[in-house]
Amino acid sequence: MKKRVLSILLFAGFALGAIFITPSFAEYGDIVLNSKSESMKDAGVKPVLFPHWFHRIRFKCKVCHEDIFVLKKGANDITMGAIMGGDFCGKCHNGLIAWEPLYCDRCHSYEGN
Repeated sequence: MKKRVLSILLFAGFALGAIFITPSFAEYGDIVLNSKSESMKDAGVKPVLFPHWFHRIRFKCKVCHEDIFVLKKGANDITMGAIMGGDFCGKCHNGLIAWEPLYCDRCHSYEGN
């Protein structure tokens, strides 16, 4: 029982640390989403840093590919409207499965070129 509680506490601390550390720099396996750079610039947000590794250690590939995302560059027209409507990232980031997309800098955090 003590080991289980410790594991849960360690996982929660790791998860919170990964969410609240900003600015973010891409790690191996992360994906920078910047195809809508003009609209992001107009909105005053940074490119999205998608922590693929963080999601991959929790879910099998099938959860997202091909059920939510098409595995082809440029095939997914990801917009905040679509996410807020429950598509793409919004399938899980809905306030029930994972935190809802209300804090821009949690995703729009890439500090790169």
